[in-house]
Amino acid sequence: MTRMPFGYPAHPLLQINRPLRLSSMAAEAHANSSQLQPENSPQTLADYPVPLSPPPPLLSKNVELNRALTASSKSSIFSLSRNDVLFEDEWLIAVNKPQGIYCESILSSVRSLLIPHQEEIGKLQEFHLSNRLDRDTSGVTVVTKSHKVAAKLVKAFTDHMVKKTYLALCVGSVPKWNKNVVKSGHGRSKHGAWRIYAVSDVGRTLPGGSYVRDMETLIEVLSVDGKGRSQEPLGSGKHEENTIVVKEKPEVTSCTEKSEVLVKAYPRSGRTHQIRLHCQYLGIPIRGDVKYEGVYEWKDRIYEGHELHAESLSFEHPVTEMAQSAHPSESVPVDSRIKVRFYSCIMQFPSYLSYRFRPLMCHRIVDSSKTPFAMVFSRK
Repeated sequence: MTRMPFGYPAHPLLQINRPLRLSSMAAEAHANSSQLQPENSPQTLADYPVPLSPPPPLLSKNVELNRALTASSKSSIFSLSRNDVLFEDEWLIAVNKPQGIYCESILSSVRSLLIPHQEEIGKLQEFHLSNRLDRDTSGVTVVTKSHKVAAKLVKAFTDHMVKKTYLALCVGSVPKWNKNVVKSGHGRSKHGAWRIYAVSDVGRTLPGGSYVRDMETLIEVLSVDGKGRSQEPLGSGKHEENTIVVKEKPEVTSCTEKSEVLVKAYPRSGRTHQIRLHCQYLGIPIRGDVKYEGVYEWKDRIYEGHELHAESLSFEHPVTEMAQSAHPSESVPVDSRIKVRFYSCIMQFPSYLSYRFRPLMCHRIVDSSKTPFAMVFSRK
């Protein structure tokens, strides 16, 4: 049998057959992939749901970049003090996260804070963040001290057994309502920004393969330009809440006069940027939140972050049946219905607000089966 020398030109048939084989394999693979796609998968961009909130303004790109760089510098040298601790026991610790600090720095700072008080250093490796706040959101952050407790709290958050309240200082037109429940869709395309979608779009596919998910928030107006509105307990029958089911883009008002609006938000789902998006939709974007149309400059002052504060967390303690009172030396046994509530009052809000929002921090654990909750304050 005669061997071909190296570099001998290939037979013309080989030059034709190989490309044909590759192209046929590619066509076959494309056909198979088409068969694997869901029947309701959008085929063109026109088939995808349309976001109802606008994209981030051009200003936000540079502002957010500068804020991120500043936060990285601050976070690298940040450390917690004992004054930042709202509550601590054997299983978890709650701290007051400042604005402009990343949550990862809170976790590492908790480790450093507890090393002198931790007998077994190995346990420090089991620390987990139970709730994550945005870089510029301040307030209550809970860190667990073991994998088992972390798993239980994750399940509590997933099952919506954790109640959260937030305070937000907004700038926009004066709301004609006192309480609104906003129901909408929530999602983003691949590498895109979070946007609001219609409720009817929940479950539909977005570009990149993600889905529109449901989102719900109760928002209550506390004051306008420093003048408080009469506050009634939820469910009292006064100032009944309205329900807004998002179906279309918000109405654009021609009012150029803006006011400072302090709101309290009760998120009923746990979506990213949920409160920020719903405040934007209601026409009262959070002050300093340039990503969602909040003012960057207000009354001759530039704001280096959005003014949103995680005021409280309430959940059933994952382990203990002992209630820690306002004084560390006292404890009261209660049953398994005990609720842990952490309150952290915002510091950057103006002094004209009521005493509840001045630089106070407090915590208390109460039995949910007894009298309504009463906060106990302790000044920093």
